[in-house]
Amino acid sequence: MSSNACPVLPFGVGRASFLVFTGVVGLGLGLARLQKEPPPVGVAAIGAAVAVTAAVFLLRRRRPAPLYAVVACAGITAVGGSRSANPVWFGMLMVVAWCALTGGRRVGLPLWLAALALFTVQWVHFSPDQGWGAWLAGSTVMVLGGLLVRNQLILVAQLRAAQAGLSAQARTEERNRISRDLHDVIAHSLTVSLLHVMSARLAVESDPDDAARSLAEAERLGRESLAEVRQVVGLLRADGGDGLNGTLPQPGMSGVPSLVERFQAAGTDITLTVDGDAGRLPATVGLAVYRILQEALTNVIRHAPGAPTSARLVVSERHATLTVDSLGKPGAGTGHGVPGMRERAESIGGSCSAGPSGAGWLVRASFPLVAPREAS
Repeated sequence: MSSNACPVLPFGVGRASFLVFTGVVGLGLGLARLQKEPPPVGVAAIGAAVAVTAAVFLLRRRRPAPLYAVVACAGITAVGGSRSANPVWFGMLMVVAWCALTGGRRVGLPLWLAALALFTVQWVHFSPDQGWGAWLAGSTVMVLGGLLVRNQLILVAQLRAAQAGLSAQARTEERNRISRDLHDVIAHSLTVSLLHVMSARLAVESDPDDAARSLAEAERLGRESLAEVRQVVGLLRADGGDGLNGTLPQPGMSGVPSLVERFQAAGTDITLTVDGDAGRLPATVGLAVYRILQEALTNVIRHAPGAPTSARLVVSERHATLTVDSLGKPGAGTGHGVPGMRERAESIGGSCSAGPSGAGWLVRASFPLVAPREAS
């Protein structure tokens, strides 16, 4: 929200201000009759009506606001005459403060200067009464108060807009994370299940038992993947009423050996080596290692089936590094696997790269295990 925009006022502020203004004008009109040499009744009544009518247009934010403010102040002057003791002058202060609140310095300051000039002329030329000094000071305080409240309202609106933007950004990042999880789960499930189905098709005549085992493994993997997809999709539910939302644990380091075994059972030549204490990895790093390894092995099966592949995880004091090296040269893919691995690593402060390495393809992901301040 820009500084020139009109702030959103709390409900009822305009109505309450109008009632107070009308009461002040009516009180000033009644007390003016008790003064010595009061203004003519007709002039005072017309001035009060003009002031109240102009105030209605001000509260409705009609343009031009300065014109209605000047008309309202002229009506108040007709009611107050040249007596500083008349409380109707407080209505003029309210008009100036309202213009400063709704129009900012561009509208409020010129009206404030005009009010100062009016009070000064009344004091010097018409009624040498020290009471005009109080109205001079009061107009200054009211204008400053209106500008201060305006700035606070604009600041609140800006903070709310920023909060809404951050919430939208967080929702977008969460959707991206969930889409990456779905991509990894579905791609892994279909790829490995397809290997088992192909193995069963080739062995259905020569070795029915082996074919049955392959189909059973494909079925089991399909059920596990379906449960994991339900878990990930459950994160999209806002109510969580069916117990899916966050009730199942995310995979981590404890699931890495079984992940590799599933690929090995599908007939791929994969070896896993772990150096260091993998149990000390945080859950976020463990999840990233699991997903990146899952995607890397899935890409090996897709693009370099049968190629020997070695996966190694090195856990040091400050870093955890995962490398997946395939001796087969994969084909060019058009999916989101490699960018997804890179985004997943960068989301927790790590890095991930994938590209040719000698005769094969190397995926390397590194994750910090200490905060940057502690690492320095």
